[in-house]
Amino acid sequence: MKAAPRIDSYNLFGETAELADVLHVETIRARSELHDWELRPHRHARLHQLLVLTGGGGAAEIDGFTHPLAPPCLVNVPRSVVHGFRFDSGTGGWVITLASDLLDQNLAAGEGVRVLLDQPAVLPLPAGLQDLAQQLFSEYSRREFGRAQLLRGLALAATALAARAIAEPRGAQPHSGGGPLFARFEALVERDFRLRRPLADYASELAVSPTHLNRIAHQATGQPASALVTARMLREARRLLIYTNLTAAQIAYELGFNDPAHFSRVFAKGTGMPPRKFRQQLAEGS
Repeated sequence: MKAAPRIDSYNLFGETAELADVLHVETIRARSELHDWELRPHRHARLHQLLVLTGGGGAAEIDGFTHPLAPPCLVNVPRSVVHGFRFDSGTGGWVITLASDLLDQNLAAGEGVRVLLDQPAVLPLPAGLQDLAQQLFSEYSRREFGRAQLLRGLALAATALAARAIAEPRGAQPHSGGGPLFARFEALVERDFRLRRPLADYASELAVSPTHLNRIAHQATGQPASALVTARMLREARRLLIYTNLTAAQIAYELGFNDPAHFSRVFAKGTGMPPRKFRQQLAEGS
């Protein structure tokens, strides 16, 4: 795999303008055929995507892991997750792109759907989702009265089916999602995980005690708040090691560490190996 100096971050496959519509729906063919059926690894900072594959096949690369695509299947791609695709020529289906704001405003944290959608997944296609995708695509191309409301309703129904499919293999109910306070904490972590802020700073900004913040985080995810901050940093570190040619020291500074050796120890504790060995194993497996 060829490394790039930075991970490409697109709003909509390389478009740099904000998503101008309620959502975006297109066939897999429409975009992929222009790029010889291969879309190199990239990510979207504020967009969530559902890919509904009805025929063909290929492979998805998600955060460094390769997943075979065997239609009919669903690919759930949360915001900020690095992803790329190699489709077989003629692969059929749709790409549904949703602004993160649409999900944040319409999915209550306590319902558990949002936390499931934040997990990337490749799954067999849930019953009913192909029909919803077809309806979305048909309605998207029209300009009739009530279009925005209908698109939102269909999109939220699609996300509910996707979340249900993600939950089913686990055989248990997901955590509650934590409510508004936890959602605010997640937003702060996403904004500041590169700054190495102590947990007390997050708690202070949220006007709660660190103990209460830990309690809320544990209720939502089963983990303490500090572990969630570290996990977000490690996820970014893995992405930078996989998809860029930045050195381990450069990545350390990028993620707010003053001492690269400290970063190496934290990374090794969280992943089981130091950054250089992690990258070496990638090179040996490519």
